[in-house]
Amino acid sequence: MIKGFKEFVFRGNVIDLAVAVAVGTALAALVAAITKSLIEPIVGWILSLVGGSDGIGGTITLAPGYEVNFALLVGGFITFFVTLAAIYVFFVAPMNKYRQMTGQAEVDARPADVKLLEEIRDLLQQQAKGGSAG
Repeated sequence: MIKGFKEFVFRGNVIDLAVAVAVGTALAALVAAITKSLIEPIVGWILSLVGGSDGIGGTITLAPGYEVNFALLVGGFITFFVTLAAIYVFFVAPMNKYRQMTGQAEVDARPADVKLLEEIRDLLQQQAKGGSAG
């Protein structure tokens, strides 16, 4: 049982996934901190200028204790898109470049059983063509 677990853990995919989750979590925390400390105050300030001189800061009070904070909402969208962009720039694009350099640009993600069934289909089609001609 321990041998099977060891093979599972050191299979490469699990380690890659663990690294990706750790880096993604750290990146999300960094982008969230930048958004909270820099982007949300700027968006709130801009919305308060647009909203008038009452200094609401981009919030609308629906009822006492219930308010919609547009600065926080816009900051959340910015965090999401900046995180996606950073993941693409720092991970996806370099990996695509590496795959092109090593000749692995076309990765066949089909399961092995599907590939086998397609090979069988192609062989049967070849035999059918050969049998009808002869």
